[in-house]
Amino acid sequence: MITLRNIHKSFARQTLFDGADLQINQGDRFSLVGPNGAGKSTLLKMLLGEAEPDGGEVSIKRGVRVGYLPQENAPLSSATVLAGALEGNEDQDARFGARAKAILMGLGFKEKDFERPIKELSGGWAMRVAMARLLVDDPDLLLMDEPTNHLDLDSTLWLREFLVTRRGSLLVVSHDRDFMDHVTNAMVSVQDHKLVVYPGRYGDFLKEREAEKERLVKAYKQQQEEIADMLDFVARNRVRHSTAARAQSMLKRIEKLERIEMPPEAKTVKIRFPQPKRSGVRVLQMKDVHKSYGANKVYEGLDFELERNWRMAFVGHNGAGKSTLLRMLAGVLPFDKGERTLGHEVSVGYFSQHRAEQLDSNKTVLEEALGANREVGELAVRTILGTFLFPGDMVYKPVHVLSGGEKSRLALVKILLEAPNCLFLDEPTTHLDMASVEALAGALNEFEGTVCLISHDIYFVNRLATHVVHVDGGKVTLYPGNYEYFEHRQAQMAAEGKNAYVPPKVEVIPEAAKGPTRVDLKRQAKEKERLEREILDLEIRLEELAHQLADPAMYADFAKVQSVGNDMETVQNQLAEKTDRLNRLTTS
Repeated sequence: MITLRNIHKSFARQTLFDGADLQINQGDRFSLVGPNGAGKSTLLKMLLGEAEPDGGEVSIKRGVRVGYLPQENAPLSSATVLAGALEGNEDQDARFGARAKAILMGLGFKEKDFERPIKELSGGWAMRVAMARLLVDDPDLLLMDEPTNHLDLDSTLWLREFLVTRRGSLLVVSHDRDFMDHVTNAMVSVQDHKLVVYPGRYGDFLKEREAEKERLVKAYKQQQEEIADMLDFVARNRVRHSTAARAQSMLKRIEKLERIEMPPEAKTVKIRFPQPKRSGVRVLQMKDVHKSYGANKVYEGLDFELERNWRMAFVGHNGAGKSTLLRMLAGVLPFDKGERTLGHEVSVGYFSQHRAEQLDSNKTVLEEALGANREVGELAVRTILGTFLFPGDMVYKPVHVLSGGEKSRLALVKILLEAPNCLFLDEPTTHLDMASVEALAGALNEFEGTVCLISHDIYFVNRLATHVVHVDGGKVTLYPGNYEYFEHRQAQMAAEGKNAYVPPKVEVIPEAAKGPTRVDLKRQAKEKERLEREILDLEIRLEELAHQLADPAMYADFAKVQSVGNDMETVQNQLAEKTDRLNRLTTS
């Protein structure tokens, strides 16, 4: 569908691409990865035709439709939510209207929202409308830049399953590892000014990159030893008449030798927060709490306890009351009746994206951060700011010129510098890159205090949570363990016929109301049996190929490694196609 050949692209003195190649075929599902500033956004613009390479060629097959979801700044219009989702498809049949409604509801909208003007929505909800429009339009290649940034957990799970069942090609930039691993089957890495494709998940990519680095270091050391030996020979023999010619020949060989160069050491992000005072064992207790919004009763007689060093994640469907509970626990939302009691020496920090509005617009980033904790020195503050994407002179930027995402990150830095021993975090990873998400999770795991959070980033929750709280219908249920264990427990409960949390399902476009005949059902049953056999064979083949790649001896033959990698990609694509077909037959 799209081919990039020998692409060269520079800005001022910075080279982004130098001889980069990439082929995107029908059905390819890629994650685009690389450090900030490596050229990911520029690549997306070249694929859209909004930027031209300095050299090389971007070739798009005639008739291929490319759709793009930017990270921010969805257009606000006077159109309604439903009309916005149908923009460009207004003249299509009724199935498009049904599709648009199903997608909007999957993304968290209610039926009553369909006629609301988009201009009345927040930026995040306007971005959901833009996403719905793109999914309704269903282009051949879908380019998505941080698609989960403005979604909650339910909407993220829905989008994940929607993209898994979608047939078109996909290129996604995301900081959410779990999301990437579900919706794509290969990584396109921007590295050394090239584009390198790695089949498999993000974890596989990291392992292969580490193995490549080890091989390069080994080859570099070996070459350096050989050069040292040759130089030693030259030094010992160039002055002797009988061996001078050989020494001179050896010197020319050294000069012509293609040197192996070590790439610059990648900067690792490491966040360390000022450690707080130790609190009592019981951090917080709520008794008989009632909370309503008008006639809508959210909680009646709620009891809740929080203990020291718990790292707790709140999950549940849209509107279940997760944010309400988090805000009441943090003490920023009053309740109608009941008691909230803090434990001994407990100090609370609360983060929400609305907190960014409380920053002093007349101060610089550094001044605002320094005001959070006078006991922390400027060097330590600047280090933390750097890990939150405020490097170098960016700390002198005035707050009033920051984007919404930058303000959110600065607000998070301020809270962490205040060193509370009980943190309440509402979507803390939304505007962070993967390295910073990993660093934040590591820092919070080392944090000698208590953490409660809401996050759509399942990888982040699994890295951090020691407890999961399921919020449903005004009731809260505590589960020990991370989100992975919670899902496992819910599956057990569902199998036992008990009430369990069911992630939102992906609705499909309604077909004509005509039931299948007996012949149709028999044919479908045979096809399902055939697909199940073929899927099993493909899974066995995939395991065999993965086992081959796990053998270190194979990497002595690069052509063989490349061949096995190509075979894996082919098998993965076949497996995805047949699994998709089986899922459609099962749900039809």
